Amino acid sequence: MTATLDLFEGLLERRLEASDRYFASESRRLAELCRTMAERFERGGRLLAVGSSPQGWSDAHHVAVEFVHPVIVGKRALPALAVDPGAVDVLRRADDMVISFEPLTILAGDEWILEPVDDDPFVRQELAETAYHCLWELVHVFFEHLGSSSAGAGASGFLYPFLSTEDHDLDAVVEDVRSSVELKATETAELRERTLVGSREALVAAGATVRRALDEGGTLFAFGNGGSATDAMDLVADLRAAPPIGNRAWPSRRALDLTGNSAILSALANDIGPNALYSRQLIAYGRPGDVAVALSTSGGSANIVEALVEARRRGLATIAFVGYDGGRIAAEALADHVIVSPSEYIPRIQEAQASAYHLLRELVG
Repeated sequence: MTATLDLFEGLLERRLEASDRYFASESRRLAELCRTMAERFERGGRLLAVGSSPQGWSDAHHVAVEFVHPVIVGKRALPALAVDPGAVDVLRRADDMVISFEPLTILAGDEWILEPVDDDPFVRQELAETAYHCLWELVHVFFEHLGSSSAGAGASGFLYPFLSTEDHDLDAVVEDVRSSVELKATETAELRERTLVGSREALVAAGATVRRALDEGGTLFAFGNGGSATDAMDLVADLRAAPPIGNRAWPSRRALDLTGNSAILSALANDIGPNALYSRQLIAYGRPGDVAVALSTSGGSANIVEALVEARRRGLATIAFVGYDGGRIAAEALADHVIVSPSEYIPRIQEAQASAYHLLRELVG
């Protein structure tokens, strides 16, 4: 237990220090990039997200879903696509932008390399996620000053207290956005710490459960909706082939992403309904000794709840990463191990959850 606590403290401290360094040095460039991206979106550009590894592919899908389906109330959907690297030249047109990972790079006229400097690929990916979350959150600020809206911040005004319907000098707006990037990074670091410290015992127990199940021949099934679906993709990618940390290589672990087969998902949604997306797959694949891992920012999505209930019915161990106050999953103890990121803001929840499931991977070994 002492070794585990030392591991937690060391990994958390590394993340907090890396976040401070990264956003202090890159907040200005992120703000300037938001302006550049807004200008290109206004001219009809799209954002093409490209992943060259399983982890990068999960990030590409995450970028696409966040820009197309923004959770900021009243903000417009922006055209973003997750595309295979070989399709970029075929699909790309004037004013399109390309975001890729490992290193985090955005081509938007100029090449913007924004890769965090850290030896731990998990840490780099977590900071990159916060960076691209900031891009989609704050690119909307510039639309208010480029003629596409006169609504100010609208219902999301509490997120952007510097916005109004008045005209602003765009250089001054860039400075306001730079400050907002640093504020969001601070909020992420604080939530990451609350999540990892507050759910430390649950994470340790979950790690032991997963390790035992996989060592005994079981399979881990991961699932979620939207951005959480991409987190399920990432967790499975890390279990199957985690990137090495220094000289440390990871054993490949048996894991399956239940969000990955579009034919199965569309058939279930069309013929039965979206609540059966994951429970039906667990009926097909799950057996006693396996593990079901749910990722949900709300803690109450109907298809996630149904899947956890079905998993227990079939003798699977259950783990849930949830936001808010834990929702139904925590209130009704629908999972054996519940890791809560206590926030009501979805991007921050997802960023903290990424750290939590990366630590789970460290514990599983």
